[in-house]
Amino acid sequence: MYKKWWKILCVILLIYAIVAGMLVKTPNLPALDETIRNVFYHVGMWSAMMVLFICSVVHSIRYLRTLDLKYDVLARNYAATGLFFGFLGYATGAIWASYTWADPNNPAFESFGAVARDPRLIGTAVALLIYLAYLILRSSIPDIDKRAKVSAVYNIFAFAMLFPTIFIIPRILPSLHPGGEGNPALNFKDSSPVMRMVQYPAFIGWALLGVWIATLKIRISLLKEKSLLKK
Repeated sequence: MYKKWWKILCVILLIYAIVAGMLVKTPNLPALDETIRNVFYHVGMWSAMMVLFICSVVHSIRYLRTLDLKYDVLARNYAATGLFFGFLGYATGAIWASYTWADPNNPAFESFGAVARDPRLIGTAVALLIYLAYLILRSSIPDIDKRAKVSAVYNIFAFAMLFPTIFIIPRILPSLHPGGEGNPALNFKDSSPVMRMVQYPAFIGWALLGVWIATLKIRISLLKEKSLLKK
């Protein structure tokens, strides 16, 4: 039972975030209004993605140090699950943008083309495509050991590219996305203390859910590839 405590915590945090997220009083911010509640989901998906990508690159490094194929399996599944949450984060962000940035009544609105050219959206799309290429690369190399080595090196490159594409370039170029000077999810001016009481548990809950899904995928993969792994 003690090994399952974090799974129980995950369920509790997500239930709390969903229920409290619907009831909490939100600050009256221009253009956002009640859509700001999406921060509990949209940013939560990104937090899960980053945790999973970190787990993935750590296991890629461990593979390069040990050449144990078990770590390659872990790196692959953490990356695949992280990419899944990344697409969820992108989708929830796109839906959010359709009610704020793309609203003609929003003072920041220029045109649909301006929204589509936003550097934060482009940077995020590039980062996700780089990780998608990681999975495609794996499927193109039939040799197991060569695939694991090449994939591990590429995974380190993909993780390094997260910083310019998501964190640096979008903050240098003008963007419609809030929080250009920092992280909008952690900006105290864009939320209230009551909202933060829901935000942080939600972020942890989504991250734990991502790890939970990844561990299930890993168990299945290890069973399928048991004969290929070192004992």
